[in-house]
Amino acid sequence: MSSLDLLLATTAVGGLATFNIHSGFNEALLRGYRLGFLSDQEYHHIQQCENLEDVKLNLQETDYGNFLQNETKISPSTVREKCLDKLVSEFEYLRANADQPLAQFLDFITYDYMIDNVMLILKATLSNPNVTVSSLIEQAHPLGRFKASTLKSIVAFENSPNGYSELYQSVLIDTPIGKYFHEVIKESLSESSANGNSGVTNFLKEMPTTKLENLLRKLYLEDFYYFCKGLGGETGDVMCQLLMTRADSMAISITLNSFGTPLNDPTRRHSDRKQLYPSIGLLYPEGIENLSLVGDEIELGGVLRGYPSYFSVFEKHQYGDKSIDDSFYEREAMLNELAFEGQFNYAAFYAFVRLKEQEIRNLVW
Repeated sequence: MSSLDLLLATTAVGGLATFNIHSGFNEALLRGYRLGFLSDQEYHHIQQCENLEDVKLNLQETDYGNFLQNETKISPSTVREKCLDKLVSEFEYLRANADQPLAQFLDFITYDYMIDNVMLILKATLSNPNVTVSSLIEQAHPLGRFKASTLKSIVAFENSPNGYSELYQSVLIDTPIGKYFHEVIKESLSESSANGNSGVTNFLKEMPTTKLENLLRKLYLEDFYYFCKGLGGETGDVMCQLLMTRADSMAISITLNSFGTPLNDPTRRHSDRKQLYPSIGLLYPEGIENLSLVGDEIELGGVLRGYPSYFSVFEKHQYGDKSIDDSFYEREAMLNELAFEGQFNYAAFYAFVRLKEQEIRNLVW
């Protein structure tokens, strides 16, 4: 190892010299939390259950303990809610004990769920003007909670295009994900001005919520990627790999789901559809350029043939063995498990949350 490599190994995040000083306690907690994942044997016992009461009894023997003891009536939604409460409690304890830059890293994890929560509210209110936002707040993911004052402002906004405009300009812009909304709106308004239209209200009327969600997620992944890359060390190496894989799966899913929709029109593939692809990942830039030109699954398979790991996922989808989303979930879970194999890095914190989310989905299913 050269002197430069030694210097980088001992000063970057994940370096041997200072990691335990700043983040050793949190990593020890995380390793303890990891022991609470359900084992294969525990999954087997739960699969043999005939009703939810049996599930409750079996979960009492696991790390979940008596988390359902005060529930008189159990449903899959109750199980999900209580499992998420446990996850949030553990995550918030990690966050409360975190120094910088780990604290900022953990905050980045929550931004993903903040986007989900805002889009939940926007989609529901646009499709049903009579829906009450307060009822939607109860469905929101607890890891993406906003401050109490922000929640009150969201609940109070008028369910109309003008109300959405005020929501963006006076509420969302001041949240941690406000910068992503700002970038999307700025880009959209510059295009609208060129066509003779302007204003946030027109933007909200014209942009589909699915497109807005994809653009926000793209900006989030890119922002998180460059933050992790700046941290350097093993954190940068492992996290960049995880985020690039997620960005690639997003680009492939967008392409596949666009078939049979206006986005697959030859005049819109290279403009509107390509705009949704993240500018990071193993596919970027050559693969992304090729994805923006494909018009059907055969052409998509031809592009992915140059990326064996993704082509194997696509083949499972083509043969009907698994949906492409399920295949990508499996691949992501495998990479997240590998993130625990290293030490002195932040990637395991991200992997823990993602794997715990998958465990909760398994239980609810």
